[in-house]
Amino acid sequence: MYGMLLESVQHYLQLEYGDDAWAAFLSGAGCPNTVYSTHQEYADSTMRALARAAADAVRDGLVPLRLLPQNGQSDWSDTPSEIMSHRLVLAATSQIYKYQNTLVGRFKFNAGMGRWPVTEDDFMTFFGRCFVRFFSNFGYDDLIRAAGRHFCDFLGGVDNIHQQIRFSYPKMKSPSMFLAERDADGAVLVYRSKRQGFLPYFIGQLQQIAETFFHTPLQIKVVSVLEWDENDATEVEHRTEARLRLDFDNRAYMASRSNLEGLRSSADRRMPPVHAGLLMDLFPFGALLQSAPDGSALVLQQAGEKLLDVLALQDGGRCLHGAVASEFFRIRRPQGALFTMDSIRQLQSVLFEVEVLNVKDKQADRASTTSACILLKGQMLYLEDTKCIVFLCSPLVSDLSELAAQGLFLNDLNLHGLSREMVMEGWHQCARLELMCERAEQHSTQLQDSLRLLDQWRRRGDELLCSMIPRTVADRLLDGTGASSALDTCQAFDAVTVLFCELLDVDRGEQADTAEVVAEKVKTINQAFSQFDHLLDDHHVYKVETVGQVYMVVSGAPEPHRDHAVHACRVALGLQRCARSLRQPVRIGLHSGPVVAGVVGLKVPRYCLFGDTVNTAARMQSSSLSGSVQLSAATQSLLKGEEFRTMPRGQVWVKGKGLMSTFWLLHGEEEAGVESEDE
Repeated sequence: MYGMLLESVQHYLQLEYGDDAWAAFLSGAGCPNTVYSTHQEYADSTMRALARAAADAVRDGLVPLRLLPQNGQSDWSDTPSEIMSHRLVLAATSQIYKYQNTLVGRFKFNAGMGRWPVTEDDFMTFFGRCFVRFFSNFGYDDLIRAAGRHFCDFLGGVDNIHQQIRFSYPKMKSPSMFLAERDADGAVLVYRSKRQGFLPYFIGQLQQIAETFFHTPLQIKVVSVLEWDENDATEVEHRTEARLRLDFDNRAYMASRSNLEGLRSSADRRMPPVHAGLLMDLFPFGALLQSAPDGSALVLQQAGEKLLDVLALQDGGRCLHGAVASEFFRIRRPQGALFTMDSIRQLQSVLFEVEVLNVKDKQADRASTTSACILLKGQMLYLEDTKCIVFLCSPLVSDLSELAAQGLFLNDLNLHGLSREMVMEGWHQCARLELMCERAEQHSTQLQDSLRLLDQWRRRGDELLCSMIPRTVADRLLDGTGASSALDTCQAFDAVTVLFCELLDVDRGEQADTAEVVAEKVKTINQAFSQFDHLLDDHHVYKVETVGQVYMVVSGAPEPHRDHAVHACRVALGLQRCARSLRQPVRIGLHSGPVVAGVVGLKVPRYCLFGDTVNTAARMQSSSLSGSVQLSAATQSLLKGEEFRTMPRGQVWVKGKGLMSTFWLLHGEEEAGVESEDE
């Protein structure tokens, strides 16, 4: 079944019982789906399982008790509180009907001893009512209202409505039904279905349609039910056939039929009879059927020219006379219809779909036998004068390719019908569809190119952002997790090491700040800082910023690291060696301590460090000597092992700090040079 049926069940069960109860129903039914999609297919057993789970939950008191709708009432109402205080006993009313040894119907309740009598079939009936109320959201209520003036007209044309809906739901397994009897007090309806256990659901639909669209109270009694399994070519299909007595006010319909028959009888007396051959000329695929002498089946009395041609019989149809219809045709729709006089006469208001069997292609210009069977669609009418059934039909063809596959041509289709127009319209639709597909492909290609460019620009933007702020912080800002604004990126670090490196003598002694001198100065700084950037890739450090001739680095932020001082000192020595290779003097200073870091600014945002540690590290750099690396005592105390050699410098006056004990970071032959410069 399609998901729209289950959507209606979900909507009204949640409306009546709430979301928690719906979850309990799903759990009790063992349904893996919590929501349903309109055009997706689901197992037929899903609805019965939900009905069973709902009945069990209500009966066991897991959800609040609700009463089934009474006559003319569409909703379930709350059970009165005075009844809730007692055990409940069942008193059946007049709407009880018997179905498979189970009493199903509507009930009223009296105080006393007993139990809640809600059954699975009760809920199936309720589900049928829910579907009728639900499909108005899809516009199908207009289709029901247009089906006929009277409720009996609607019942006679339900099969035709199902055939139209199948264009939107091609795999729909709708039931088939026809009116066996009509009278002023109602009608007898024959219901046929391939689904097991859906008769109560169908009854609920009929009751709701009668009340909502035709304002007619309806009572239904199941007269008989037959169920059997039918072996198909590939599987075993279950069949259900029920005979229902529908009691409703049908006097207006019977009066209109009586008036129509009177007018028709008066017109027939003034009109000459029409020869059957004329009907076959008007409907070249039509057929005239009559009962066999023993009355067991229908035999072919006459057929249209094109039908004879399709059946590859060359002698004007005389060899078809008396042939059993079931040898050449198979009824696909309505379900369960047989090629017998009684069966066809009950279905005169229903459209038939008849498949032509054993079709052979006799056209000289077509070499192969067609594999597609011809499907004829039309109405079967009983002719009282001749005691025959005439099948007025046309081939069901959608486009030119299907026409060719069935071995037919346009001139095979009758002129007065719409078959030719439908085929040509289908061809035009295919042409328009191909054009639309080509345009869609072009748009798709353009969209892919645009998405590719968008992805490239996004990557460039991400790379640019990550060049301005740390990648971990940028990721938090981009995906919105943990950082809804730049202020949320602020983070305190207990221990980091900050390094400042200043380029000295960049102007090379030039006095005038001409454009050439400034350009050369910028070139020198860029060359040195570019080399420094490559050096940082091999260490756990982050380049914070460059201000003029000063290069700032931190280790231990934004990613905390236990050996931050070690990595910072390795970078300091690396910067020192790099500067010497460039013949560019530098002075470097380091200090360790706590800082606060975060993104600052909306335009050109930067990742900045704040705290006394930053100021002290800057003072270590400014008070250092050219070509030397000066450490604070805090940084020197974090260096363990023999990788680094340090030498005390002594007490150094630091602006804003006073006297501080500092150390030189040595490496190899640097010790002698530092001592001489310090003296």
